[in-house]
Amino acid sequence: MEKITEKDFKRGRMKEKDRENENLIEGRNAVLEAFRAGKTIDKLLVLDGCQDGPVKSIIREAKKQDTLIQFVTKERLSQISETGKHQGVIAYAAAYAYAEVEDMLKTAEEKGEDPFLILLDNIEDPHNLGAIIRTANLAGAHGVIIPKRRAVGLTATVAKASAGAINYTPVAKVTNLTKTMEELKKRGMWFVCADMDGEQMYRLNLTGPIGVVIGSEGEGVSRLVKENCDFIAGIPMKGDIDSLNASVAAGVLAYEIVRQRLLRG
Repeated sequence: MEKITEKDFKRGRMKEKDRENENLIEGRNAVLEAFRAGKTIDKLLVLDGCQDGPVKSIIREAKKQDTLIQFVTKERLSQISETGKHQGVIAYAAAYAYAEVEDMLKTAEEKGEDPFLILLDNIEDPHNLGAIIRTANLAGAHGVIIPKRRAVGLTATVAKASAGAINYTPVAKVTNLTKTMEELKKRGMWFVCADMDGEQMYRLNLTGPIGVVIGSEGEGVSRLVKENCDFIAGIPMKGDIDSLNASVAAGVLAYEIVRQRLLRG
């Protein structure tokens, strides 16, 4: 559970994209019923300082589902609200249900293939996430893993940007990306992340059970996640700028894996 301050907002933590107001559920009864009905909720916004009975019930249900809870100002809720009747609570409902990482591994096993996963570290742009899901599907990846915090969820914009791939490529949301990587390593997977200072990707052996880690634009892969990667891959660039769009970087690295798998036969 975390508190979002005005300082956080000014620093850009609450992005303009939050104004898209996709899949919002407003009002105490509506939000509570959504939780009790088992609807997938990406994030719950609660008026800071509001702790009456109905709100406590909503927070309790949110904790049961391990939903991200943020306490915000009345002004912030009013900015997001579409009805003006939020009653101190707004929930962001996912447009699609999330899968489990275990489902992805099972799919790979059923196909007789080495697991191929794409992990995203703090991708906040829904268009980037949608494009990466589309690439994952076309490259034969068995799934996409995203973190719960500081990352966009499965919104309608993401679904549209995926060009339908979201219906075929599972997406899992995890509490801790680093811990998930550690657990997958115990099952034989290894990880490569994209970074401009890494070894040229063509020189790396990217075959076998693999997870590709892509960081956000600007910040790149976070320190702890990078430290848990087995290899750091650099994508050759000859232009005047020093970075690729996150979804493009994911596509380039994913298709190098495809190329190496094809050569291996």
